[in-house]
Amino acid sequence: MNRASTARVVVLWSVFLAVHLLTAWLGWVYPSQPMGDVVLVYEPWATSALGGGPIVGVTETWVYPQLALVPMLITAALSAPLVPLLGVSGAYLVGWAALVVILDAVAFGVLVGRTPSHARRVAAWFWCAALLLLGPIALYRIDAVTVPITVIGGLWLVSRPAVGAALLAVGAWIKIWPGALVLAAVIALRARMRVLLAAALVTVGVVATLFLLGADAEIIGFLTEQTGRGLQIEAVAATPFLWLAVAGAARIEYSFEILTFQIAAPGVDIVAAVVTPLMAIAVLAVTAVGALKAVRGATFPRLFPPLALTLVALLIVTNKVGSPQFQTWLIAPVILWLVLDRVRARVPAVVVLALCLLTCLVYPIGYDALLRADALSVAVLTVRNVLLVVLLVLGIRALVRVPVRHPKTQE
Repeated sequence: MNRASTARVVVLWSVFLAVHLLTAWLGWVYPSQPMGDVVLVYEPWATSALGGGPIVGVTETWVYPQLALVPMLITAALSAPLVPLLGVSGAYLVGWAALVVILDAVAFGVLVGRTPSHARRVAAWFWCAALLLLGPIALYRIDAVTVPITVIGGLWLVSRPAVGAALLAVGAWIKIWPGALVLAAVIALRARMRVLLAAALVTVGVVATLFLLGADAEIIGFLTEQTGRGLQIEAVAATPFLWLAVAGAARIEYSFEILTFQIAAPGVDIVAAVVTPLMAIAVLAVTAVGALKAVRGATFPRLFPPLALTLVALLIVTNKVGSPQFQTWLIAPVILWLVLDRVRARVPAVVVLALCLLTCLVYPIGYDALLRADALSVAVLTVRNVLLVVLLVLGIRALVRVPVRHPKTQE
């Protein structure tokens, strides 16, 4: 490693650590409690499980896949020595931030290595910028744990397909979205059987463990718990109804059952009932396009990135929920796209950075105004949601334009 290369790596690591420290600190000063879920939800769940009480996902139905409890329990262990100094809530917050920073650092190390290529340096800068623009929500949510796991899994798909797929499957058992990258890998990677087998083994292991712990119907609770919920105010499909709220023709209501704000207006229930089937149909259609490209000889570096990003964007655009932390899902696919095909990833990367900034302006900075149906806040959210659709269109266009060649001529 020459001196210039060493200096670039040192700068990258310095910026990475500075951005994480700043973002973690901003969680303490921004409005609207961006760290609220960590101490109001995660810490009680962990305390209950460790104290002999109900175990979410095992003894009672839960909104998350069951492995999501693992980082919450790890945080409880990390924070225990700090309780005398910071109290339970303060210690748990610091422990959570430390866990996310450690996981991110491991993934950043895999990405950058000792002598990173130009593409990997660009991807590293993108990650730092996305984290800074998105703000505390990028750290203080369970989704933050899945980003580094997905980055490592995606980077290892070619050199270690089984390990990479296993990591992606673990990520999917924490928060569903990394499963989109498993699907994309099965389609785009020639070692698809190893990907399938590794993902299946992880799933079988998780399900078997849950059965041994006494879970039954709770195993699929994270799927059934979502079916009856309404339309969250930040969801893309809720955008027209928010403007009705601005005009006084709709209401923003808090759901104590799922701890989120939803829109109440004529026609909302119909839209909420339609978007999930629409998601399934759209995912099938995109999968079919990707499979056709693969059959016709598309290469992994050209096919996987736009397919992965399109599938993840679909999960956001057609979701009844529009939580701000969903934007973290976009970071990993763009990092992988920048590494594999930097030139074609530039426009999607810029769009994702803009989405991160707009999301931070919506939550936590402008969330109180949004709950009052303030026109300016609704306008910012509208631009954000329109840009999500633009990103989806960009992904679809890139996928359709992936070049193909006859499989017999493929190297």
